[in-house]
Amino acid sequence: MKKAAMILGSDSDLPVAKKAAAVLREMGIPFETHVYSAHRTPEQARDFARGAREAGFGVIIAFAGMAAHLAGALAANTTLPVIGVPCAGPLLDGLDALLSTVQMPTGIPVATVAVGGGANAALLAAQMLALSDEELAAKLEQRRAADAEAVLKKDAGIEARLAE
Repeated sequence: MKKAAMILGSDSDLPVAKKAAAVLREMGIPFETHVYSAHRTPEQARDFARGAREAGFGVIIAFAGMAAHLAGALAANTTLPVIGVPCAGPLLDGLDALLSTVQMPTGIPVATVAVGGGANAALLAAQMLALSDEELAAKLEQRRAADAEAVLKKDAGIEARLAE
C-alpha cells in the first residue's frame, strides 16, 4: 500500500493533524509526518514533494494556517494528489487559510477540505488510495455503514426523547 504524507506548516497545526492521523491509523494507511514551511524551509518542502512518489507516497496532506501556501508549494513540485487542510489562525478563524489553499492557479490543483477538516482530509486520501486497493475500499465501505448506523441510532433516540 502507498503511504500518506502529512506535512504541517507549523507545530501549531498538530491538533488538526491528529484528527487525520487517527483516521489514517483506523484505515491501516501507513503515514509519515513532517513540519516544513513553505516560507521558512522552502527547499526542504520542495525536496520532499519532488521525491515523494519515489519514496512510496501516494498522497500528500498539507496542513497550514494564515497565508497557507504549503499545499500549493508542495503541489507545484509533485504530480501526486495534494489535499490542503486550512487551519484556523489567530485573526480570521481560518478564512485566510481557506482562501489561500483553495485559490490555486490552473495546472496546479489542490483538493481542499474545510477549515480544521483533518478527518475529512484523511478520508479523502483513503478514497484516493482505495482506487487501487480493494481492501482499503472495503474499509471505507464499512466506515460509511458504521457512520450511517450511528446516525440512525441517534434518530431513534431523539424520537424516543421527544415522545416523553
